[in-house]
Amino acid sequence: MARDGSIMEKVGAWSFIIGGLIAVILGAIASTAGTTWVIGLLLVLGLVVGLLNISDKEIVPFLVACVAFLAAAPALGSAVSSFGTTFAWLSRILVHLAVFVVPAAIIASVKAILALAGTR
Repeated sequence: MARDGSIMEKVGAWSFIIGGLIAVILGAIASTAGTTWVIGLLLVLGLVVGLLNISDKEIVPFLVACVAFLAAAPALGSAVSSFGTTFAWLSRILVHLAVFVVPAAIIASVKAILALAGTR
């Protein structure tokens, strides 16, 4: 995360924390699974994080972490779904976290592509 203390960086940092907490809390609540307003909120917060919170030197580690999470989360969600409703909350949390992470990952990957294109 960017650290020089500007207002926009603080907004980005708080968006990341708040987005993660919202994803976890609302993922644990069965009635919010797949609701439009939750998905929309997480998408917007993910965009804010991607635009404001990821500096140029953090892009590669962030993208590696995103790829690892987005590859592992469905596998874990699939594994826990075999337990039936006992761990359904965990699957919902993973889906909500993925919805939050994907827009930030897309923004970071576009930034990385533009940086690579600018060096040639």
